[in-house]
Amino acid sequence: MTIRTELKWLIALAVAILLVLVGGLVWLRSARGFSALARPTAMEAMMARMARALALPSGVNQARDPVPPTPMNLEMASEHFAAHCAICHNNNGDGQTDLGRDLYPKPPNLRGSNTQHKSDGALFYSIRNGIRMSGMPAWPDDSDQEIWALVTLIRHLPQQTAAERAAMKPYNPKTIFKEPIM
Repeated sequence: MTIRTELKWLIALAVAILLVLVGGLVWLRSARGFSALARPTAMEAMMARMARALALPSGVNQARDPVPPTPMNLEMASEHFAAHCAICHNNNGDGQTDLGRDLYPKPPNLRGSNTQHKSDGALFYSIRNGIRMSGMPAWPDDSDQEIWALVTLIRHLPQQTAAERAAMKPYNPKTIFKEPIM
């Protein structure tokens, strides 16, 4: 390569680096810095969805929930969900809890189409393995049966009744304090 060609490449590289830096600064301003209170920008949400989709091992989307939505299975899953998941996701799955509202990214509305359109296998995988850089922990010690029952419950949440939600309340974590202690 000639010196002139090398200079063009260096200038192009410098411009690319400058664009990335300016884009990062614009993003930081629009996202209110690194605050967990900020709503994700459209770009962040798109990139997070793409990253989650790319991170799923092959074959996960083909897995089907083997747990039938019987009243007994839904009751068992509801008790488990209330005790371990509702602190962030709420008993109704909407994610509107004191803790959930302050997480970044926010817990998804499990009743909504973004979650309901995920495959059974993707839901199972997310519960079993958690989601990096979010508040979603992994649950490696729960049995496959327990996790599949949670998938069954998640599928049921859009039809959940007020009586079913009320039956979950005794299983929610208790504290002597007004708000969760971190």
